[in-house]
Amino acid sequence: MTLRTDPNSVVWGTFVAKYQGLIKRWCKAWGLQNADCDDVTQDVMLRLAAAMKEFEYDPSLNFRSWLKTVTRRAASTFADRDQRVGKGEGGTQILSRLGTIAAQDDLSKRLEDEYLHELTQLAILRIRMKVQPRTWQAFQLTAQEGKSGAEVAKQLGMQVTHVYVAKSEVLKALRQEIRRLEPSESDSPDVSRQFKSGLS
Repeated sequence: MTLRTDPNSVVWGTFVAKYQGLIKRWCKAWGLQNADCDDVTQDVMLRLAAAMKEFEYDPSLNFRSWLKTVTRRAASTFADRDQRVGKGEGGTQILSRLGTIAAQDDLSKRLEDEYLHELTQLAILRIRMKVQPRTWQAFQLTAQEGKSGAEVAKQLGMQVTHVYVAKSEVLKALRQEIRRLEPSESDSPDVSRQFKSGLS
């Protein structure tokens, strides 16, 4: 069950808990004080909630792109509004940073990473049940725990080449599963980079 297919209160609550923290961290990274971070985050989430009421999922569109667009627009609107009202020169300059290309690109990347993380986790749950236990172990030990092929081969009693084949097969299956979860995605997500940060 996902927000894009069933925007009910439970799913929305999970969405808010995850993404409002992300938006607040983005605000802090761009120099906003805690009070302004809270204001921007609340404003963005209210706008997302309003947009979600009219949201109808279209499989030909990318949910990630929609989310980025709505979030960026809400943040920029907040910054523009505060510039018009005037919160002091220093505060206005800081808020205006949210409207810069660099800030918007940073927000896009944060949303992209978070959404890919979620898709990857869901794909992992599904693929793990479909592959042989030793194949999954080989993948887990190399891709998730960072062990060498030789170490894993010795640990599992496999040939090194078979370890790398297993890893490759699982990564391929994960990419295919993510494309099924997000069918409008035109490019193949770089699933492998999700495992370089110790993702479990």
